[in-house]
Amino acid sequence: MDLPVVLVLCLCCLLLISLWKQSSGKGKLPPGPTPLPILGNILQLDVKDISKSVSNLSKVYGPVFTLYFGMNPLVVLHGYEAVKEALIGLGEEFSGRGSCPVIQRASKGYGVIFSNGKIWKETRRFSLMTLRDFGMGKRSMEDRVQQEACCLVEELRKTDGLPCDPTFILGCAPCNVICSIIFQNHFDYKDQIFLDLMERLNENARILGSPWIQLCSSFPALIDYVPGKHKKFFENYACMKSYVLEKTREHQASLDMNNPRDFIDCFLTKMEQEKHNQELEYTVENLAHTVLDLFVAGTETTSTTLRYGLLLLLKHPEVTAKVQEEIDHVIGRHRSPCMQDKSHMPYTDAVVHEIQRYIDLVPTNLPHAVTCDIKFRNYLIPKGTGILTSLTSVLYDDKEFPNPEVFDPGHFLDESGNFRKSDHFMAFSTGKRICVGEGLARMELFLFLTTILQNFTLKSVVDPKDLDTTPVVNGLLSVPPFYQLCFIPV
Repeated sequence: MDLPVVLVLCLCCLLLISLWKQSSGKGKLPPGPTPLPILGNILQLDVKDISKSVSNLSKVYGPVFTLYFGMNPLVVLHGYEAVKEALIGLGEEFSGRGSCPVIQRASKGYGVIFSNGKIWKETRRFSLMTLRDFGMGKRSMEDRVQQEACCLVEELRKTDGLPCDPTFILGCAPCNVICSIIFQNHFDYKDQIFLDLMERLNENARILGSPWIQLCSSFPALIDYVPGKHKKFFENYACMKSYVLEKTREHQASLDMNNPRDFIDCFLTKMEQEKHNQELEYTVENLAHTVLDLFVAGTETTSTTLRYGLLLLLKHPEVTAKVQEEIDHVIGRHRSPCMQDKSHMPYTDAVVHEIQRYIDLVPTNLPHAVTCDIKFRNYLIPKGTGILTSLTSVLYDDKEFPNPEVFDPGHFLDESGNFRKSDHFMAFSTGKRICVGEGLARMELFLFLTTILQNFTLKSVVDPKDLDTTPVVNGLLSVPPFYQLCFIPV
């Protein structure tokens, strides 16, 4: 048989399989735009801004609809009510981790972020317990963050008030905090190993936000057969994992199970305790991927929020002035900010929340999946179906936040100027998969930002009115555009 004939027959088979898969669930899944064979709805979406495409489609199909990424259906939840009903009301059923082929190829189903089933539940439970034991949400953790805030201030002083790109320095501070928990390490900001880790981490964050990764998620075959940015992602991931395994070997050689020094020691101790257990949750492989998850999540999300936050404060000097006025009134200039101050600083608290709301860091959340066949709003969603939850639709709900496109701390203040909590604040997601490090991230954002503004005046190198705050990437993460600023000592 000629090769062209074989290719045509293969293509026809693929088309038939695609049509069958897409039509077989139509009576069960919510309606949505008609997918093309094999391609699905990919041509109807802006892969550079999936969140915007989802919002536009929701105007036609409502708060619950189905999209096809390639041949795989994805049920979209748009708006506060739909997201709350699924992730909180049916938290267990919607607690699966959806497909993200590039990351899952690297993590091999281990870790705390992209694992599923028993491994995920046990690893998450252990991680939360261990982080709390090492002070997450407690005074001991606050001391670590305050110490790092002082280091951050010293590094910023070294810029001598000259224009600088804050990306690297703002990444070092949260990175050192999480490293102190998992490695018991504190890196000098000029340490070459630290520089290499940070560069690989930043590059992988950029890669994950690229349209190419969206295409790889829709067509996983690209990962194996087509060159692209995912190859660099795997290379960076392997190097970071190699460093973690090296630290693990060092810990194994000096382990005292009665006096664990950090997260790795605690995991190794648990491994020893569970060595006769046939289950595979506590292995060196799972340890490596869990530590990497904590390292990446504990660094990248907080540093990006800080960087975006300073850009917004440059853009809105009147907001910055009010925060500094509150700092002067509550804290003064002669002691470090502490978490007790937050309850006396409603405007600053509102600014931190508004930064997180406005930047919409993870617009479409990390992918979820249903863990069983589930009836949801008269639709039957089969087990394993991917779920896309639009956090943008919650954080930009104009009924909860009037004029959501405007950066306004008033969104979190009542008429008397007191801080106003909002159930719509889902910057860390919600439900069973809510961010493991939420407590630490909240502490870091408040303490780092107040310490910076206590010690420096922020000066833009261009007219603040000309600053662009539009994210350059709106894929997995919303990343702020490049900018420079001057840190002028107070």
